[in-house]
Amino acid sequence: MNTPDITLIIPMYNESKIIKDTANTLHQYMSTHFESYEILFSDDGSKDGCADIVRQMELSNVRVVGYPQNHGKGCAIRTAMLEAKGRIVMFTDADLAYGEEVIGRFFELLDNDDNASMLIGSRNLSKDGYEGYTLLRKLMSKAYIKLLGIIGGFKLSDSQCGCKAFKNVAAKDIFSRCKVNGFAFDFESIIWAQKLGYKIAQAPVKIINHRESTVHIFRDTFKMLKDVTGIRRRINKELKANKNNER
Repeated sequence: MNTPDITLIIPMYNESKIIKDTANTLHQYMSTHFESYEILFSDDGSKDGCADIVRQMELSNVRVVGYPQNHGKGCAIRTAMLEAKGRIVMFTDADLAYGEEVIGRFFELLDNDDNASMLIGSRNLSKDGYEGYTLLRKLMSKAYIKLLGIIGGFKLSDSQCGCKAFKNVAAKDIFSRCKVNGFAFDFESIIWAQKLGYKIAQAPVKIINHRESTVHIFRDTFKMLKDVTGIRRRINKELKANKNNER
């Protein structure tokens, strides 16, 4: 198989209610807009048979990867990233929250940027980025990003947007080092990209398809912040150890 132009990653956990429609929508979109592509549905230990639903559809250029036990979205993304073959590797959510057109737009932006190796979607780069959010979700999201700046030294406009793209070499380099399985995996991948010298570009996005969030706002936010406090420390420790080993 020749190298695909793009690998699209869809993490899934108990998505049987929507996954058939998602797979059909993506297969139609990708086959129309790309000469070569692959779609990886990364199953995070689902118990509702959503992985079998995708397999039984037998769609061309579509594969299911994953593992039997639930570990978290970060693990699902990392597993698929390390298997991806495309020149550009991108992930978005199973409910296609940001629509399909964002896939082509992100591919063009990153593929035509000779400097950037990572492209992150940001809800803070346009006035309608948080359109349709409840006030609580909007406030918690913005507060989390502010706390990332204070605790983790985060300087970009958004960390948790579920829409990011990478050039393949950078994806392998970054995610082979990542360890966080939970929602803080986004922050970890960004910090690794920065530490490894990869340029990060940003592009505005807005949620088109809203559904009830699976994030428990207070519990998961505190868990993410706990992970964040250890990420920078661990990464700096690993980089220092590697430097000492090279001497």
